[in-house]
Amino acid sequence: MQTLLFPRPLRAALLRSAALSCLALPGLAIVGPALAQQLNEPVAPISAPDAPVPQTDDQIGFSADALQYDSNSEVVTASGSVQLLREGNRMRADKVVWNRTTGKVEAIGNVSMTDPDGNIAYGDRFDVTDTLKDGMVDNMLLVLKSGGRLASTTGTRVNGVYTLNRAAYTGCAVEDSDGCPKNPTWQINAVKVIYDPVRERVSYTNANIELFGLPLIPLPGLSHPVGEGGGSGILMPNLRYDRNNGFEVAVPYYWKIAPNRDLTVTPHIYTNSLPMLEGNFRHLTDRGAYQITGFATYGSRVAAGDTSTDPTPAQAQKDLRGYFDASGGLALTPEWSVDGSIRVASDRTFLRRYDISRDDRLRSTIGAQRIGQNSYFSLRGWAVQTLRAGDSQGQTPIALPVMDYLLRLNDPWLGGVLQLQANTLAITRTHGQDTQRAFAAAEWNLRKLTAMGQEVTFTGYLRGDLYHSSDNALTSTASYAGSPGWQTRGIAAAAVDLRWPFQGEAFGGVQRIAPRVQIVAAPKLANLSLPNEDARAVDLEDSNLFALNRFAGYDRFEDSSRITYGLEYSLSLPDFSLQSIIGQSYRINSRTSILPDGTGLSDRMSDIVGRVTVRYKDFVSLTHRFRLDKDSLSVRRNEIDATIGSKKTYAMVGYLRLNRNALASLEDLQDREEVRLGGRVQFARFWSVFGSTVIDLTGRREDPTSVADGFDPVRHRLGIAYEDDCLTLGITWRRDYQANGDARKGNGFQLRLAFRNIGI
Repeated sequence: MQTLLFPRPLRAALLRSAALSCLALPGLAIVGPALAQQLNEPVAPISAPDAPVPQTDDQIGFSADALQYDSNSEVVTASGSVQLLREGNRMRADKVVWNRTTGKVEAIGNVSMTDPDGNIAYGDRFDVTDTLKDGMVDNMLLVLKSGGRLASTTGTRVNGVYTLNRAAYTGCAVEDSDGCPKNPTWQINAVKVIYDPVRERVSYTNANIELFGLPLIPLPGLSHPVGEGGGSGILMPNLRYDRNNGFEVAVPYYWKIAPNRDLTVTPHIYTNSLPMLEGNFRHLTDRGAYQITGFATYGSRVAAGDTSTDPTPAQAQKDLRGYFDASGGLALTPEWSVDGSIRVASDRTFLRRYDISRDDRLRSTIGAQRIGQNSYFSLRGWAVQTLRAGDSQGQTPIALPVMDYLLRLNDPWLGGVLQLQANTLAITRTHGQDTQRAFAAAEWNLRKLTAMGQEVTFTGYLRGDLYHSSDNALTSTASYAGSPGWQTRGIAAAAVDLRWPFQGEAFGGVQRIAPRVQIVAAPKLANLSLPNEDARAVDLEDSNLFALNRFAGYDRFEDSSRITYGLEYSLSLPDFSLQSIIGQSYRINSRTSILPDGTGLSDRMSDIVGRVTVRYKDFVSLTHRFRLDKDSLSVRRNEIDATIGSKKTYAMVGYLRLNRNALASLEDLQDREEVRLGGRVQFARFWSVFGSTVIDLTGRREDPTSVADGFDPVRHRLGIAYEDDCLTLGITWRRDYQANGDARKGNGFQLRLAFRNIGI
């Protein structure tokens, strides 16, 4: 590794100005590092009015405080805020000597040269031609318009290309907030540096990167684009270790094919696995964009569900493994658009094994939609690949087509809004129940305000359904299967919703109290004779308390006449806000409900549900959702999401407990308890530590069949990071506690290093 020595400040005036600014603040160093001062931009001199713009390229715009002309030697000497302008190149200096015979221009004192691209070169002394394009500079500082700066002992500019000797480049600030010189976080030192503004690229000879003042490995042949535009080249390597693959080195190569197209190819090298190749292609068009990503390797894999700590070779089989992900969208007209995505993996453990994604299902879609002023049309299809251990791919649905049409009309008779809807769905399974559905619906809403300030909303709903299903016996949950063959259903419902908000000043702000009552009437429907594909999990909560249908989908409709009552409260202060709701429902009719136990709606009197949201400035955000048993007031649902702190130092808490006691044979949503913790602490200006954890607290109290002890860690993460205006550096430790096939549990480490303002 070659050690490069760089000169002292560009000129004494720069050192004096930087030192004086530091002297004005007690406790700050008077003289900063030499390189920081050299890379520092000089104070611009007080200049005369700009030089006149020349009419042709052969002319020079010229202005100065004083001018001398020697007619014998043809030498022009200008002094005092001198400016020269030619072909977009502008020079400023304290003194300029121009030999009209030789064409040599010598500039001395506070010299700066701005080229047509906006790059500014500073130096002690410039020797250039009278075209102002070519020349040589002593003690040069080049400030790039696109970001970053170069400093060197000597530099030249020929045909617009800068060549700097014994130079340094950095994209970091070289002054602190008080204007005092400081060492840049990183810099690139080289024997020679060439900057080509046309190519927007910097090339180095015998370069090495210096980080926090410590030299790193040499980088022969280094080059990179400047600014944020980007350019082809090797990106920063990614270093990682985990138990599955050992040490990993990934070195991406970025190819900028065109301003709107690029390709990134990344080879991944492992110590415990065969290499893997990753590619990503992106294309932006005038009507949309799409991207294609792929991973491919050849290696051993273990079937999902095998939780062996160390799978033996006999358990594993070698095969071609990979993952393909493509997505995009295209706007055909202002109203019409098409989009689609493909996500498919070779096996169920590949994504976790190589830490690409933790999704347990991969969904591929295709669709077209039209959005009008009062209408919406969508034609879509989708398929799902399950990655869950124990799930049958044959039971996973393929939906094609899925069509939905909405039309909103103003009611000319009563003044309300009428919404018409048509929907059709076809679901196919390779080894499971097939279902086809079509319906047409009309919903009418009328909102009125009474003289006493009450808000009354009238709703009417009519719908006709047509279903066909086959292979119903292959559905594991009997209540979801329905009767095979053709089935029909008619739906009618009416509702009146009354809100009475009271608003006034309180506690230095505004508070609002709004009692609310809703009455819904609906006849008994043939629900259980129809297949249930999209309404399999229902739970009473604040978001559906006043919904006309508290099932999430269309296949089930709540056929009960009921009265729902609740109270909304909000308080708004300058730095504080509180919003809350609490309510309950009572079923008027006495017929048996189709809602199973555990949903909070199976009895005539429902459970009590509510939500509280509290915000204090940007420091505290808390949301609490709950459901209380109507008889014992036991907590059936307890959900907390809280964030406390600033953007730099904060803590996040997430907690969920479902105590529904629903039978697995009737409901997909089962009892669970878990906690999610995360946080970040900034302990210095640019340094911080961060961490997160997910812990499964589900035990026998929630699930009597569980063998867990009620405290099973899922994943831990802990790291330290440095981030300033030009560098991101961090190291993260992670531990996975759950194994699945060849995705074993264990520790992993990842190093992240990113340099800014070098265009890659």
